[in-house]
Amino acid sequence: MRILPRFVLVLRSVIWFAVAVALTAVSAFSQVPSSTWVRLHPQRVPRARAACVMVYDPVSQKIVMFGGFNSSRYFDDTWTFDGTNWKQIRTTAQPAARAAASAAYDTKLKQVVLFGGYNGQYLNDTWMWNGATSTWTQATPIHQPVPETLAMMFPDPINGRAEVFGGYDGMFYQLTTWRWRDGDWHKRSLLQFPSARAAAVFGTNPVLKQTVMFGGLADVNPVNTWTYDGHTWTQQFPSTQPSERLFTGNVYDPRFGGVVTFGGFAGFDVNDTWLWNGTDWSQLFPQQSPPPRESMGMAFDELHQQTVVFGGLEGFNLLNGTWVLQTQ
Repeated sequence: MRILPRFVLVLRSVIWFAVAVALTAVSAFSQVPSSTWVRLHPQRVPRARAACVMVYDPVSQKIVMFGGFNSSRYFDDTWTFDGTNWKQIRTTAQPAARAAASAAYDTKLKQVVLFGGYNGQYLNDTWMWNGATSTWTQATPIHQPVPETLAMMFPDPINGRAEVFGGYDGMFYQLTTWRWRDGDWHKRSLLQFPSARAAAVFGTNPVLKQTVMFGGLADVNPVNTWTYDGHTWTQQFPSTQPSERLFTGNVYDPRFGGVVTFGGFAGFDVNDTWLWNGTDWSQLFPQQSPPPRESMGMAFDELHQQTVVFGGLEGFNLLNGTWVLQTQ
């Protein structure tokens, strides 16, 4: 049996409720610039894939991408993108092949932290990407989250350390928050937190010092918006929300002053673009958009000031296009 449909259908099958009908109300933010998605044509591109991780590394000033899967295999390759071209980086040590891992740039360590994922089994190993040497190093923490996939990893909005929330371990959704510090995972003791979930919309706004999370896979209705200030999670009640969705692409984009989310699975693959400005959601209307997709890689290129999307899945069709969101 092919890996692709098994992997996707198993994850989709655990959705507790029917996907909600899209909310049509749109609140426009006057300060939001007009935009368009533009497809690039690099000389060399990675193989088509879904569920890779993509993170911008300020040290090398490049986006680093790892892993993912296609219809026949899980990937263990590492690529960088310099704003124009992709380059495969071959390393002596690297994480095992996997899809749907979690990754974020840790501003204290100045390295990318990668955790968990799935390659036929659920994983909970931790790896560090050093952009100065283009090398992977496996960490050996004493404590760690359970083996899981589709957890949400983000920089802590206060101190920039990598933190991870939620995930799915093959039986249960998780609801704990863990912080990476001093070579170990530390479980946070928080007074309030969202219901357990995986594959949610998420992102950290370093200016507002706020992480946002919405939707995802869950046993309890996840059609809600939560924010995290580094100390506790707080449920928000915005006037507008996207339709329930999962497997989205998410970044903080300073040009729009908030967290931008693109596409995902909302009962079907979509290609709409939304913005969380810290208090409310609004839909953006770029002049052109990529085709609908889910499970794509997405990162904000700080050097070139553009959001980059690569690959993903449209139905059962794997994609390998590179798109950038440009302002006008």
